[in-house]
Amino acid sequence: MAEVIRMPRLSDTMAEGKIVGWNKKVGDNVKPGDVLAEVETDKATMELESYNEGVLLYIGVNAGEAADVDAVLAVIGKEGEDFKEALNGAGGGTEEKVTEKAEIKTDSTPPKAPEADKKSAPVSARVSLPEGAKEIRMPLLSDTMTEGKIISWNKAVGDTVKADDVLADVETDKATMEVVGYEEGTLLYIGVEAGNAAQINEIIAIVGKAGTDVSAYVAAEKSGANGAATPPKAPETESIEPPAPQAAPAEIAPAEIAAAEITSTIEAASATGRVIASPLAKKLAADKGIDISKVHGTGDGGRVVKKDVDEYKVTASQNVNTAVAVEKDSPSVNTKPMAVAAFASAAEEGHTDVPLTQMRKVIARRLGESMFTAPHFYLTMELTMDNAMAARTAINEISPVKVSFNDMIIKACAAALRLHPDVNSSWMGEFIRKNNHIHIGSALALPEGLIVPVIKFADQKTLSQIAAEAKELYAKAKDKKLQPAEFSGNTFTVSNLGMMDIEEFTAIINPPDSCILAVGKIKETVVSRNGKFETANIMKVTLSCDHRSVDGAVGAAFLQTLKKFVENPVTMLV
Repeated sequence: MAEVIRMPRLSDTMAEGKIVGWNKKVGDNVKPGDVLAEVETDKATMELESYNEGVLLYIGVNAGEAADVDAVLAVIGKEGEDFKEALNGAGGGTEEKVTEKAEIKTDSTPPKAPEADKKSAPVSARVSLPEGAKEIRMPLLSDTMTEGKIISWNKAVGDTVKADDVLADVETDKATMEVVGYEEGTLLYIGVEAGNAAQINEIIAIVGKAGTDVSAYVAAEKSGANGAATPPKAPETESIEPPAPQAAPAEIAPAEIAAAEITSTIEAASATGRVIASPLAKKLAADKGIDISKVHGTGDGGRVVKKDVDEYKVTASQNVNTAVAVEKDSPSVNTKPMAVAAFASAAEEGHTDVPLTQMRKVIARRLGESMFTAPHFYLTMELTMDNAMAARTAINEISPVKVSFNDMIIKACAAALRLHPDVNSSWMGEFIRKNNHIHIGSALALPEGLIVPVIKFADQKTLSQIAAEAKELYAKAKDKKLQPAEFSGNTFTVSNLGMMDIEEFTAIINPPDSCILAVGKIKETVVSRNGKFETANIMKVTLSCDHRSVDGAVGAAFLQTLKKFVENPVTMLV
């Protein structure tokens, strides 16, 4: 039976994905694990893997085009199979349009009317789950989660399952989580293949006694005879409908040509020795300092994929060679004067339009909503850091982990918020929510954009505990392994650009917070004390406040308390 491949939801903010390129073309054989296409989301470029076996019968979105979440991307089935019914049932277009595409992309095999009638016949009888069998449904793993993508199954149909076994790994754009079944027996059914997305509370597996037949129950659930809620198909049909009717050859040719070009590129690259790797694999290798040419690829045609980079181990000799190569290529070693090219004026002025990535679209939308919805005002204060610098030196002599100035700021903010609960609040539209707990978000810049790991109950933790937790969260964020609970729930946020030599700046409030603190660098400055000029280490901080929930006097009082804690660190430890 033909299987429809849809655009998965790869993040909680993803509304659409862009097909960067197809690695398969219509008519190609597809095996489980083959990378069908590369999809650019709002967070990263991901690989769309196939977990079905068969022939690629249909491509619904051309390379370079975007598709809404849950839109039909492709159909996989048996060679020569009539896929019109599967495509129409998935909201793939009108009967007339599908017929035209079927005539071109298949061998025009006549439709099997009896089978079609049988499949389309409604199932009215309600079927109960066999005795002893238990459903495993997609759990709600975060407050913003609507779907979960099954990365891999750790059990196969027929395997024995214990209550604490991890059945599958579920991935979002920022985290990979484990699904535990909490049931014992034999895995009788897998409802969502690896690589596909499942909605919250959708049946993903059934566990029971060995030999139990659950096929009738599964069929009734899929047909809706058991009253299972199924998502409406009308919006999907509208979202995948092309903006203007085209001739069938025009719709098919670009996808097939793009796939052919990708195939020929891989072959040519293999002949010349150039490394073939997915964009995600290249980025991960660059972040980890791995020479991607040393990584053995397990994808199509030896293509390096994310799994290969994750499993690659760098040897000591490679580290030495890399260090030597960097030293040789360093500009400081090059003593030859470089020739300066003569200025040549261009005949015409020009520009380059850079298409928006999915991530940049989301950043623009969310920050725009915060900036233009919440009335911001800003309070700036100078903090004298001499005592803080001396205290940090003394602390690091005994601390099991290195404590940074940012860790001290987080601790000071948490202590100040305990005394100023109005700042630790959220605007809820009809009321203001004052949070009793203090969770400090620490903004972190990644190549893909900003992410805010959250240190929970920061006011109750020591400086060493904050430093250790922050270090662990930053490492997870860089490897895209943060769990949803680790980047949500913030009640206040700190954004620090001091390490980038920024003296002073203002930050946009990070919802649902009412305030965010922008921290600049520590700068040696001449000050007047007791009629004498002296030098002091000064750091400027700027508090951005949502005037709907925090007034100017409230924000100023918070900064005064923060100043006392930072300038005399021992006071926030009392």
